[in-house]
Amino acid sequence: MARLIFAMNLSLDGYVDHDRFAPDALLFRHWIEQVRATSASLYGRGLYDLMRYWDADDPAWGAEERAFAEAWRAVPKWVVSRGTVEVGPNARQLTGDLATAVRELKDRLSGTIDLGGPVLAQALGEAGLVDEYRLYYHPVVLGHGRPFFTEPLPRLRLAGNDSFGEVIRLTYAPV
Repeated sequence: MARLIFAMNLSLDGYVDHDRFAPDALLFRHWIEQVRATSASLYGRGLYDLMRYWDADDPAWGAEERAFAEAWRAVPKWVVSRGTVEVGPNARQLTGDLATAVRELKDRLSGTIDLGGPVLAQALGEAGLVDEYRLYYHPVVLGHGRPFFTEPLPRLRLAGNDSFGEVIRLTYAPV
């Protein structure tokens, strides 16, 4: 049975905004390794549309960007959307009842399923399907944006912490 992990970069005040800050070289290398170790990815449509950037090569990329793109392309992806969504290579739309479909996906796969998108993570957290939350705190304060947690969840317990240069990762699991 696979574990569903919600992990994202966020500001000190809890906002997710990929246009306002980015991982440094150390953290980017970590993300490459995380993606390589992933069995599958589950995305909300908004984040999937943003991540489709990695489907096409960019001649300006360095070795690290190419390594991330290669790892990302290799991972099977499922996209959650209320409407029909155009998906790229190695991706398909997740259909049917969300909680049932994700339970079936977790039962069918082994390893780790990366979960992307705060709104999707909230829905799956409320359904008791998220096994772990990994918050990568960057030393920036945004003051607004999309929060990592969009609504209250049942109590979480600290499962671990570590750092990547100036970024601190806190890992929490449902109690």
